[in-house]
Amino acid sequence: MKLIIPELSLVVLIGPSSSGKSTFARKHFKATEVLSSDFCRALVSDDENNQAATRDAFEVLHLIAEKRLIRGRLTVIDATNVQERSRRPLLNLAYRYHYIPVAIVFNLPEELCQERARQRPDRNLNPQVISQHYHQLQLSLESLHRGGFRYIYIFSTPEEVEAAIVERRPLRCNLKHERGPFDIIGDVHGCFDELVILLEKLGYKIAIRSEDSRDSDYYLVSHPEGRKAIFLGDLVDRGPNTPGVLRLVMSMARSGTALCVPGNHDMKLLLKLKGKNVQITHGLAESLAQLELEPPEFKEQIILFLDNLVSHYVLDEGRLVVAHAGMKRLMQGRCSPRVRNFALYGETTGEIDEFGLPVRYDWAAHYRGKAFVVYGHTPVREPQWVNRTINIDTGCVFGGKLTALRYPEMELVSVPAARVYYPLPRPFLT
Repeated sequence: MKLIIPELSLVVLIGPSSSGKSTFARKHFKATEVLSSDFCRALVSDDENNQAATRDAFEVLHLIAEKRLIRGRLTVIDATNVQERSRRPLLNLAYRYHYIPVAIVFNLPEELCQERARQRPDRNLNPQVISQHYHQLQLSLESLHRGGFRYIYIFSTPEEVEAAIVERRPLRCNLKHERGPFDIIGDVHGCFDELVILLEKLGYKIAIRSEDSRDSDYYLVSHPEGRKAIFLGDLVDRGPNTPGVLRLVMSMARSGTALCVPGNHDMKLLLKLKGKNVQITHGLAESLAQLELEPPEFKEQIILFLDNLVSHYVLDEGRLVVAHAGMKRLMQGRCSPRVRNFALYGETTGEIDEFGLPVRYDWAAHYRGKAFVVYGHTPVREPQWVNRTINIDTGCVFGGKLTALRYPEMELVSVPAARVYYPLPRPFLT
């Protein structure tokens, strides 16, 4: 059995005493990654078998686990964890810090666990306790699948445990190995002509590779210096040529000359193309009308492209983060529904302003992270530098301009909008 363990995982080992959890943990994980309930009992009472110290031991274990998750370290919990109430605090920790909860279950025969316990008299394991753990595990096996774990691996025999291979995988948002140079481009919103002018101003060469408009490699785009574009989402809606923007960005992404993160408008279009019931507002009607003129094959490619976009990227050894609406420090490089929602929408107060739009928290004003965060989403008249963040959505579709940030040079390059394509819902933020 191959066990896929994402890099930011909270791994919970589950099984009766003497089921082999600790041996497995020592074999496949660093000693510093494993938090053992027995070791924590010894820390607080000098005796790992002292059951009277269990509550204090688990308080210590949860505290250390929390500190590791804050620092972004993979953590393995080595305890019986056979009851839902013992797993719930660990799942809550994973959710709080946007970690992926992984369960590794040792559902080995009870007789084997009892025999192993007899071979280790020094551990003073009570046969009745082992039997109780075994039966609690059987009762909770079914609930595990709806208990919040993203990955569940179950061992039924010692042979399966011995043959197991643990493969650690980076999250898709982890592109720390990509160091640039990059050209990060703000919200395009269907402004195809301005996008072409901006790319050419940045030094990109754009040619038509295929005459077939259904081809997702329609354009051939290159840069003589090997630079790569990064699109901050909201490629679609409101502007005059959403299909053209998508065709160009998809061609660049497929050839490796661009990265793209999703915007909230892109995700709403995706839902509509998948047949979901969404409100046709905020420029979606324009995108749908333009796409009606496109071949069905092209729309299928749009669905595949948008469906595969990652909420945000961490680049250049962690020095650069790109996301549509921004990214808080403790969310960077992590994966959860809350991280994705923040990347798409930012954080709102729940209030509505006088223009009928949600009031947003100013997360950038409180940002103290080391990574430089580049984002868009909220149109501003000029690029807005706050702490180590910059908003480069300069409202091209509203008659502003389309802006790119050259990284690592930190130079801004803009082209003005040809005209106002869509009325601005509220005044530009300044």
